[in-house]
Amino acid sequence: MRLARYAIGTVIVAIIGAAGSWYMLRPVPVSVIVPKRGDAAEIIYADGVVEPRTWAKVTPTIAERIVEQCNCEGKRVAKGDVLARLDDSEARAALGELQARLTLAKEEYRRKLVLSERSTISEQEVDRARSELGQLEALVAGRQARLATYVLRAPSAGQVLRQDGEIGEVANLGTVLFWVGEPRPLIVTADVNEEDIPRVEVGQRALLRSDAFPDRQLEATVDSITPKGDPVTKTYRVRFRLPDDTPLRIGMSTDINIIVRVSQDVLILPTVALDGTKAAAIEGNRLRVRALKTGIRGADGVEVLSGLEDDARVVSPFPTGLADGTRVKPMLAPTK
Repeated sequence: MRLARYAIGTVIVAIIGAAGSWYMLRPVPVSVIVPKRGDAAEIIYADGVVEPRTWAKVTPTIAERIVEQCNCEGKRVAKGDVLARLDDSEARAALGELQARLTLAKEEYRRKLVLSERSTISEQEVDRARSELGQLEALVAGRQARLATYVLRAPSAGQVLRQDGEIGEVANLGTVLFWVGEPRPLIVTADVNEEDIPRVEVGQRALLRSDAFPDRQLEATVDSITPKGDPVTKTYRVRFRLPDDTPLRIGMSTDINIIVRVSQDVLILPTVALDGTKAAAIEGNRLRVRALKTGIRGADGVEVLSGLEDDARVVSPFPTGLADGTRVKPMLAPTK
């Protein structure tokens, strides 16, 4: 009986050992893909705003109430046309007071000149009268020039692209009341990070995306790059020229993809199939980790320059938990 139990125990241990060995040595199922050929583009991303190439903002230089305003939004104006008037009643009252003092100063100066010719007053009194007269003349001229700032005029000929503010409101310093310019041609102005700007050049093509036109392929061309960057935001301003038939409108925001260079008909692997520059290929029934030479990297794919054949079977996503040489059972990944 003892021998029978021992024999049974030995058989069970052998079965468990065989099962364990099979479990440890069984092929690990992995998802595989085949690299694709296509075009790879090196892209720099930025976001920008649509603006006219030629335009100007009209802002008051004094804080005062609006008393008159043109109804000219969307209309053309000539250079110098009156767009708005600010309340200048206090300024005119102050000017009137100065002009009255100036009139008295002129009469006083003429009187003292006559007295000086008769030698009844000293030359110093005449000089003081002349000095006071000169000061008042300067003050009056300054007040008259300041009155001109109460009238907002078109800085150039063009269309009133936008008009803000209402009669009765106080126009504060720096508040833009009018945008005057030409509705065409249009540009997109964007800020590009300083680490990307060395790769941006005038003439490069850019693809745009706008929420206003989600199904339209929009394009632009790099038109100019500002020579001096912003040390605070660490960006450089780049302007993109839009075609004349663009559907984009002034003030719209856009996502910009600047195409730095394009490699055509190259081998491309999904980004998830790589660990840095390493990929896991299937050779026979073994996993082999390969070091690749890569080129352009995008959000979804990476250009493979060397280290991989067109018909290679590549594990995707990259099997971080499997060692080189592991037995695997490849399973074709579903296509999307």
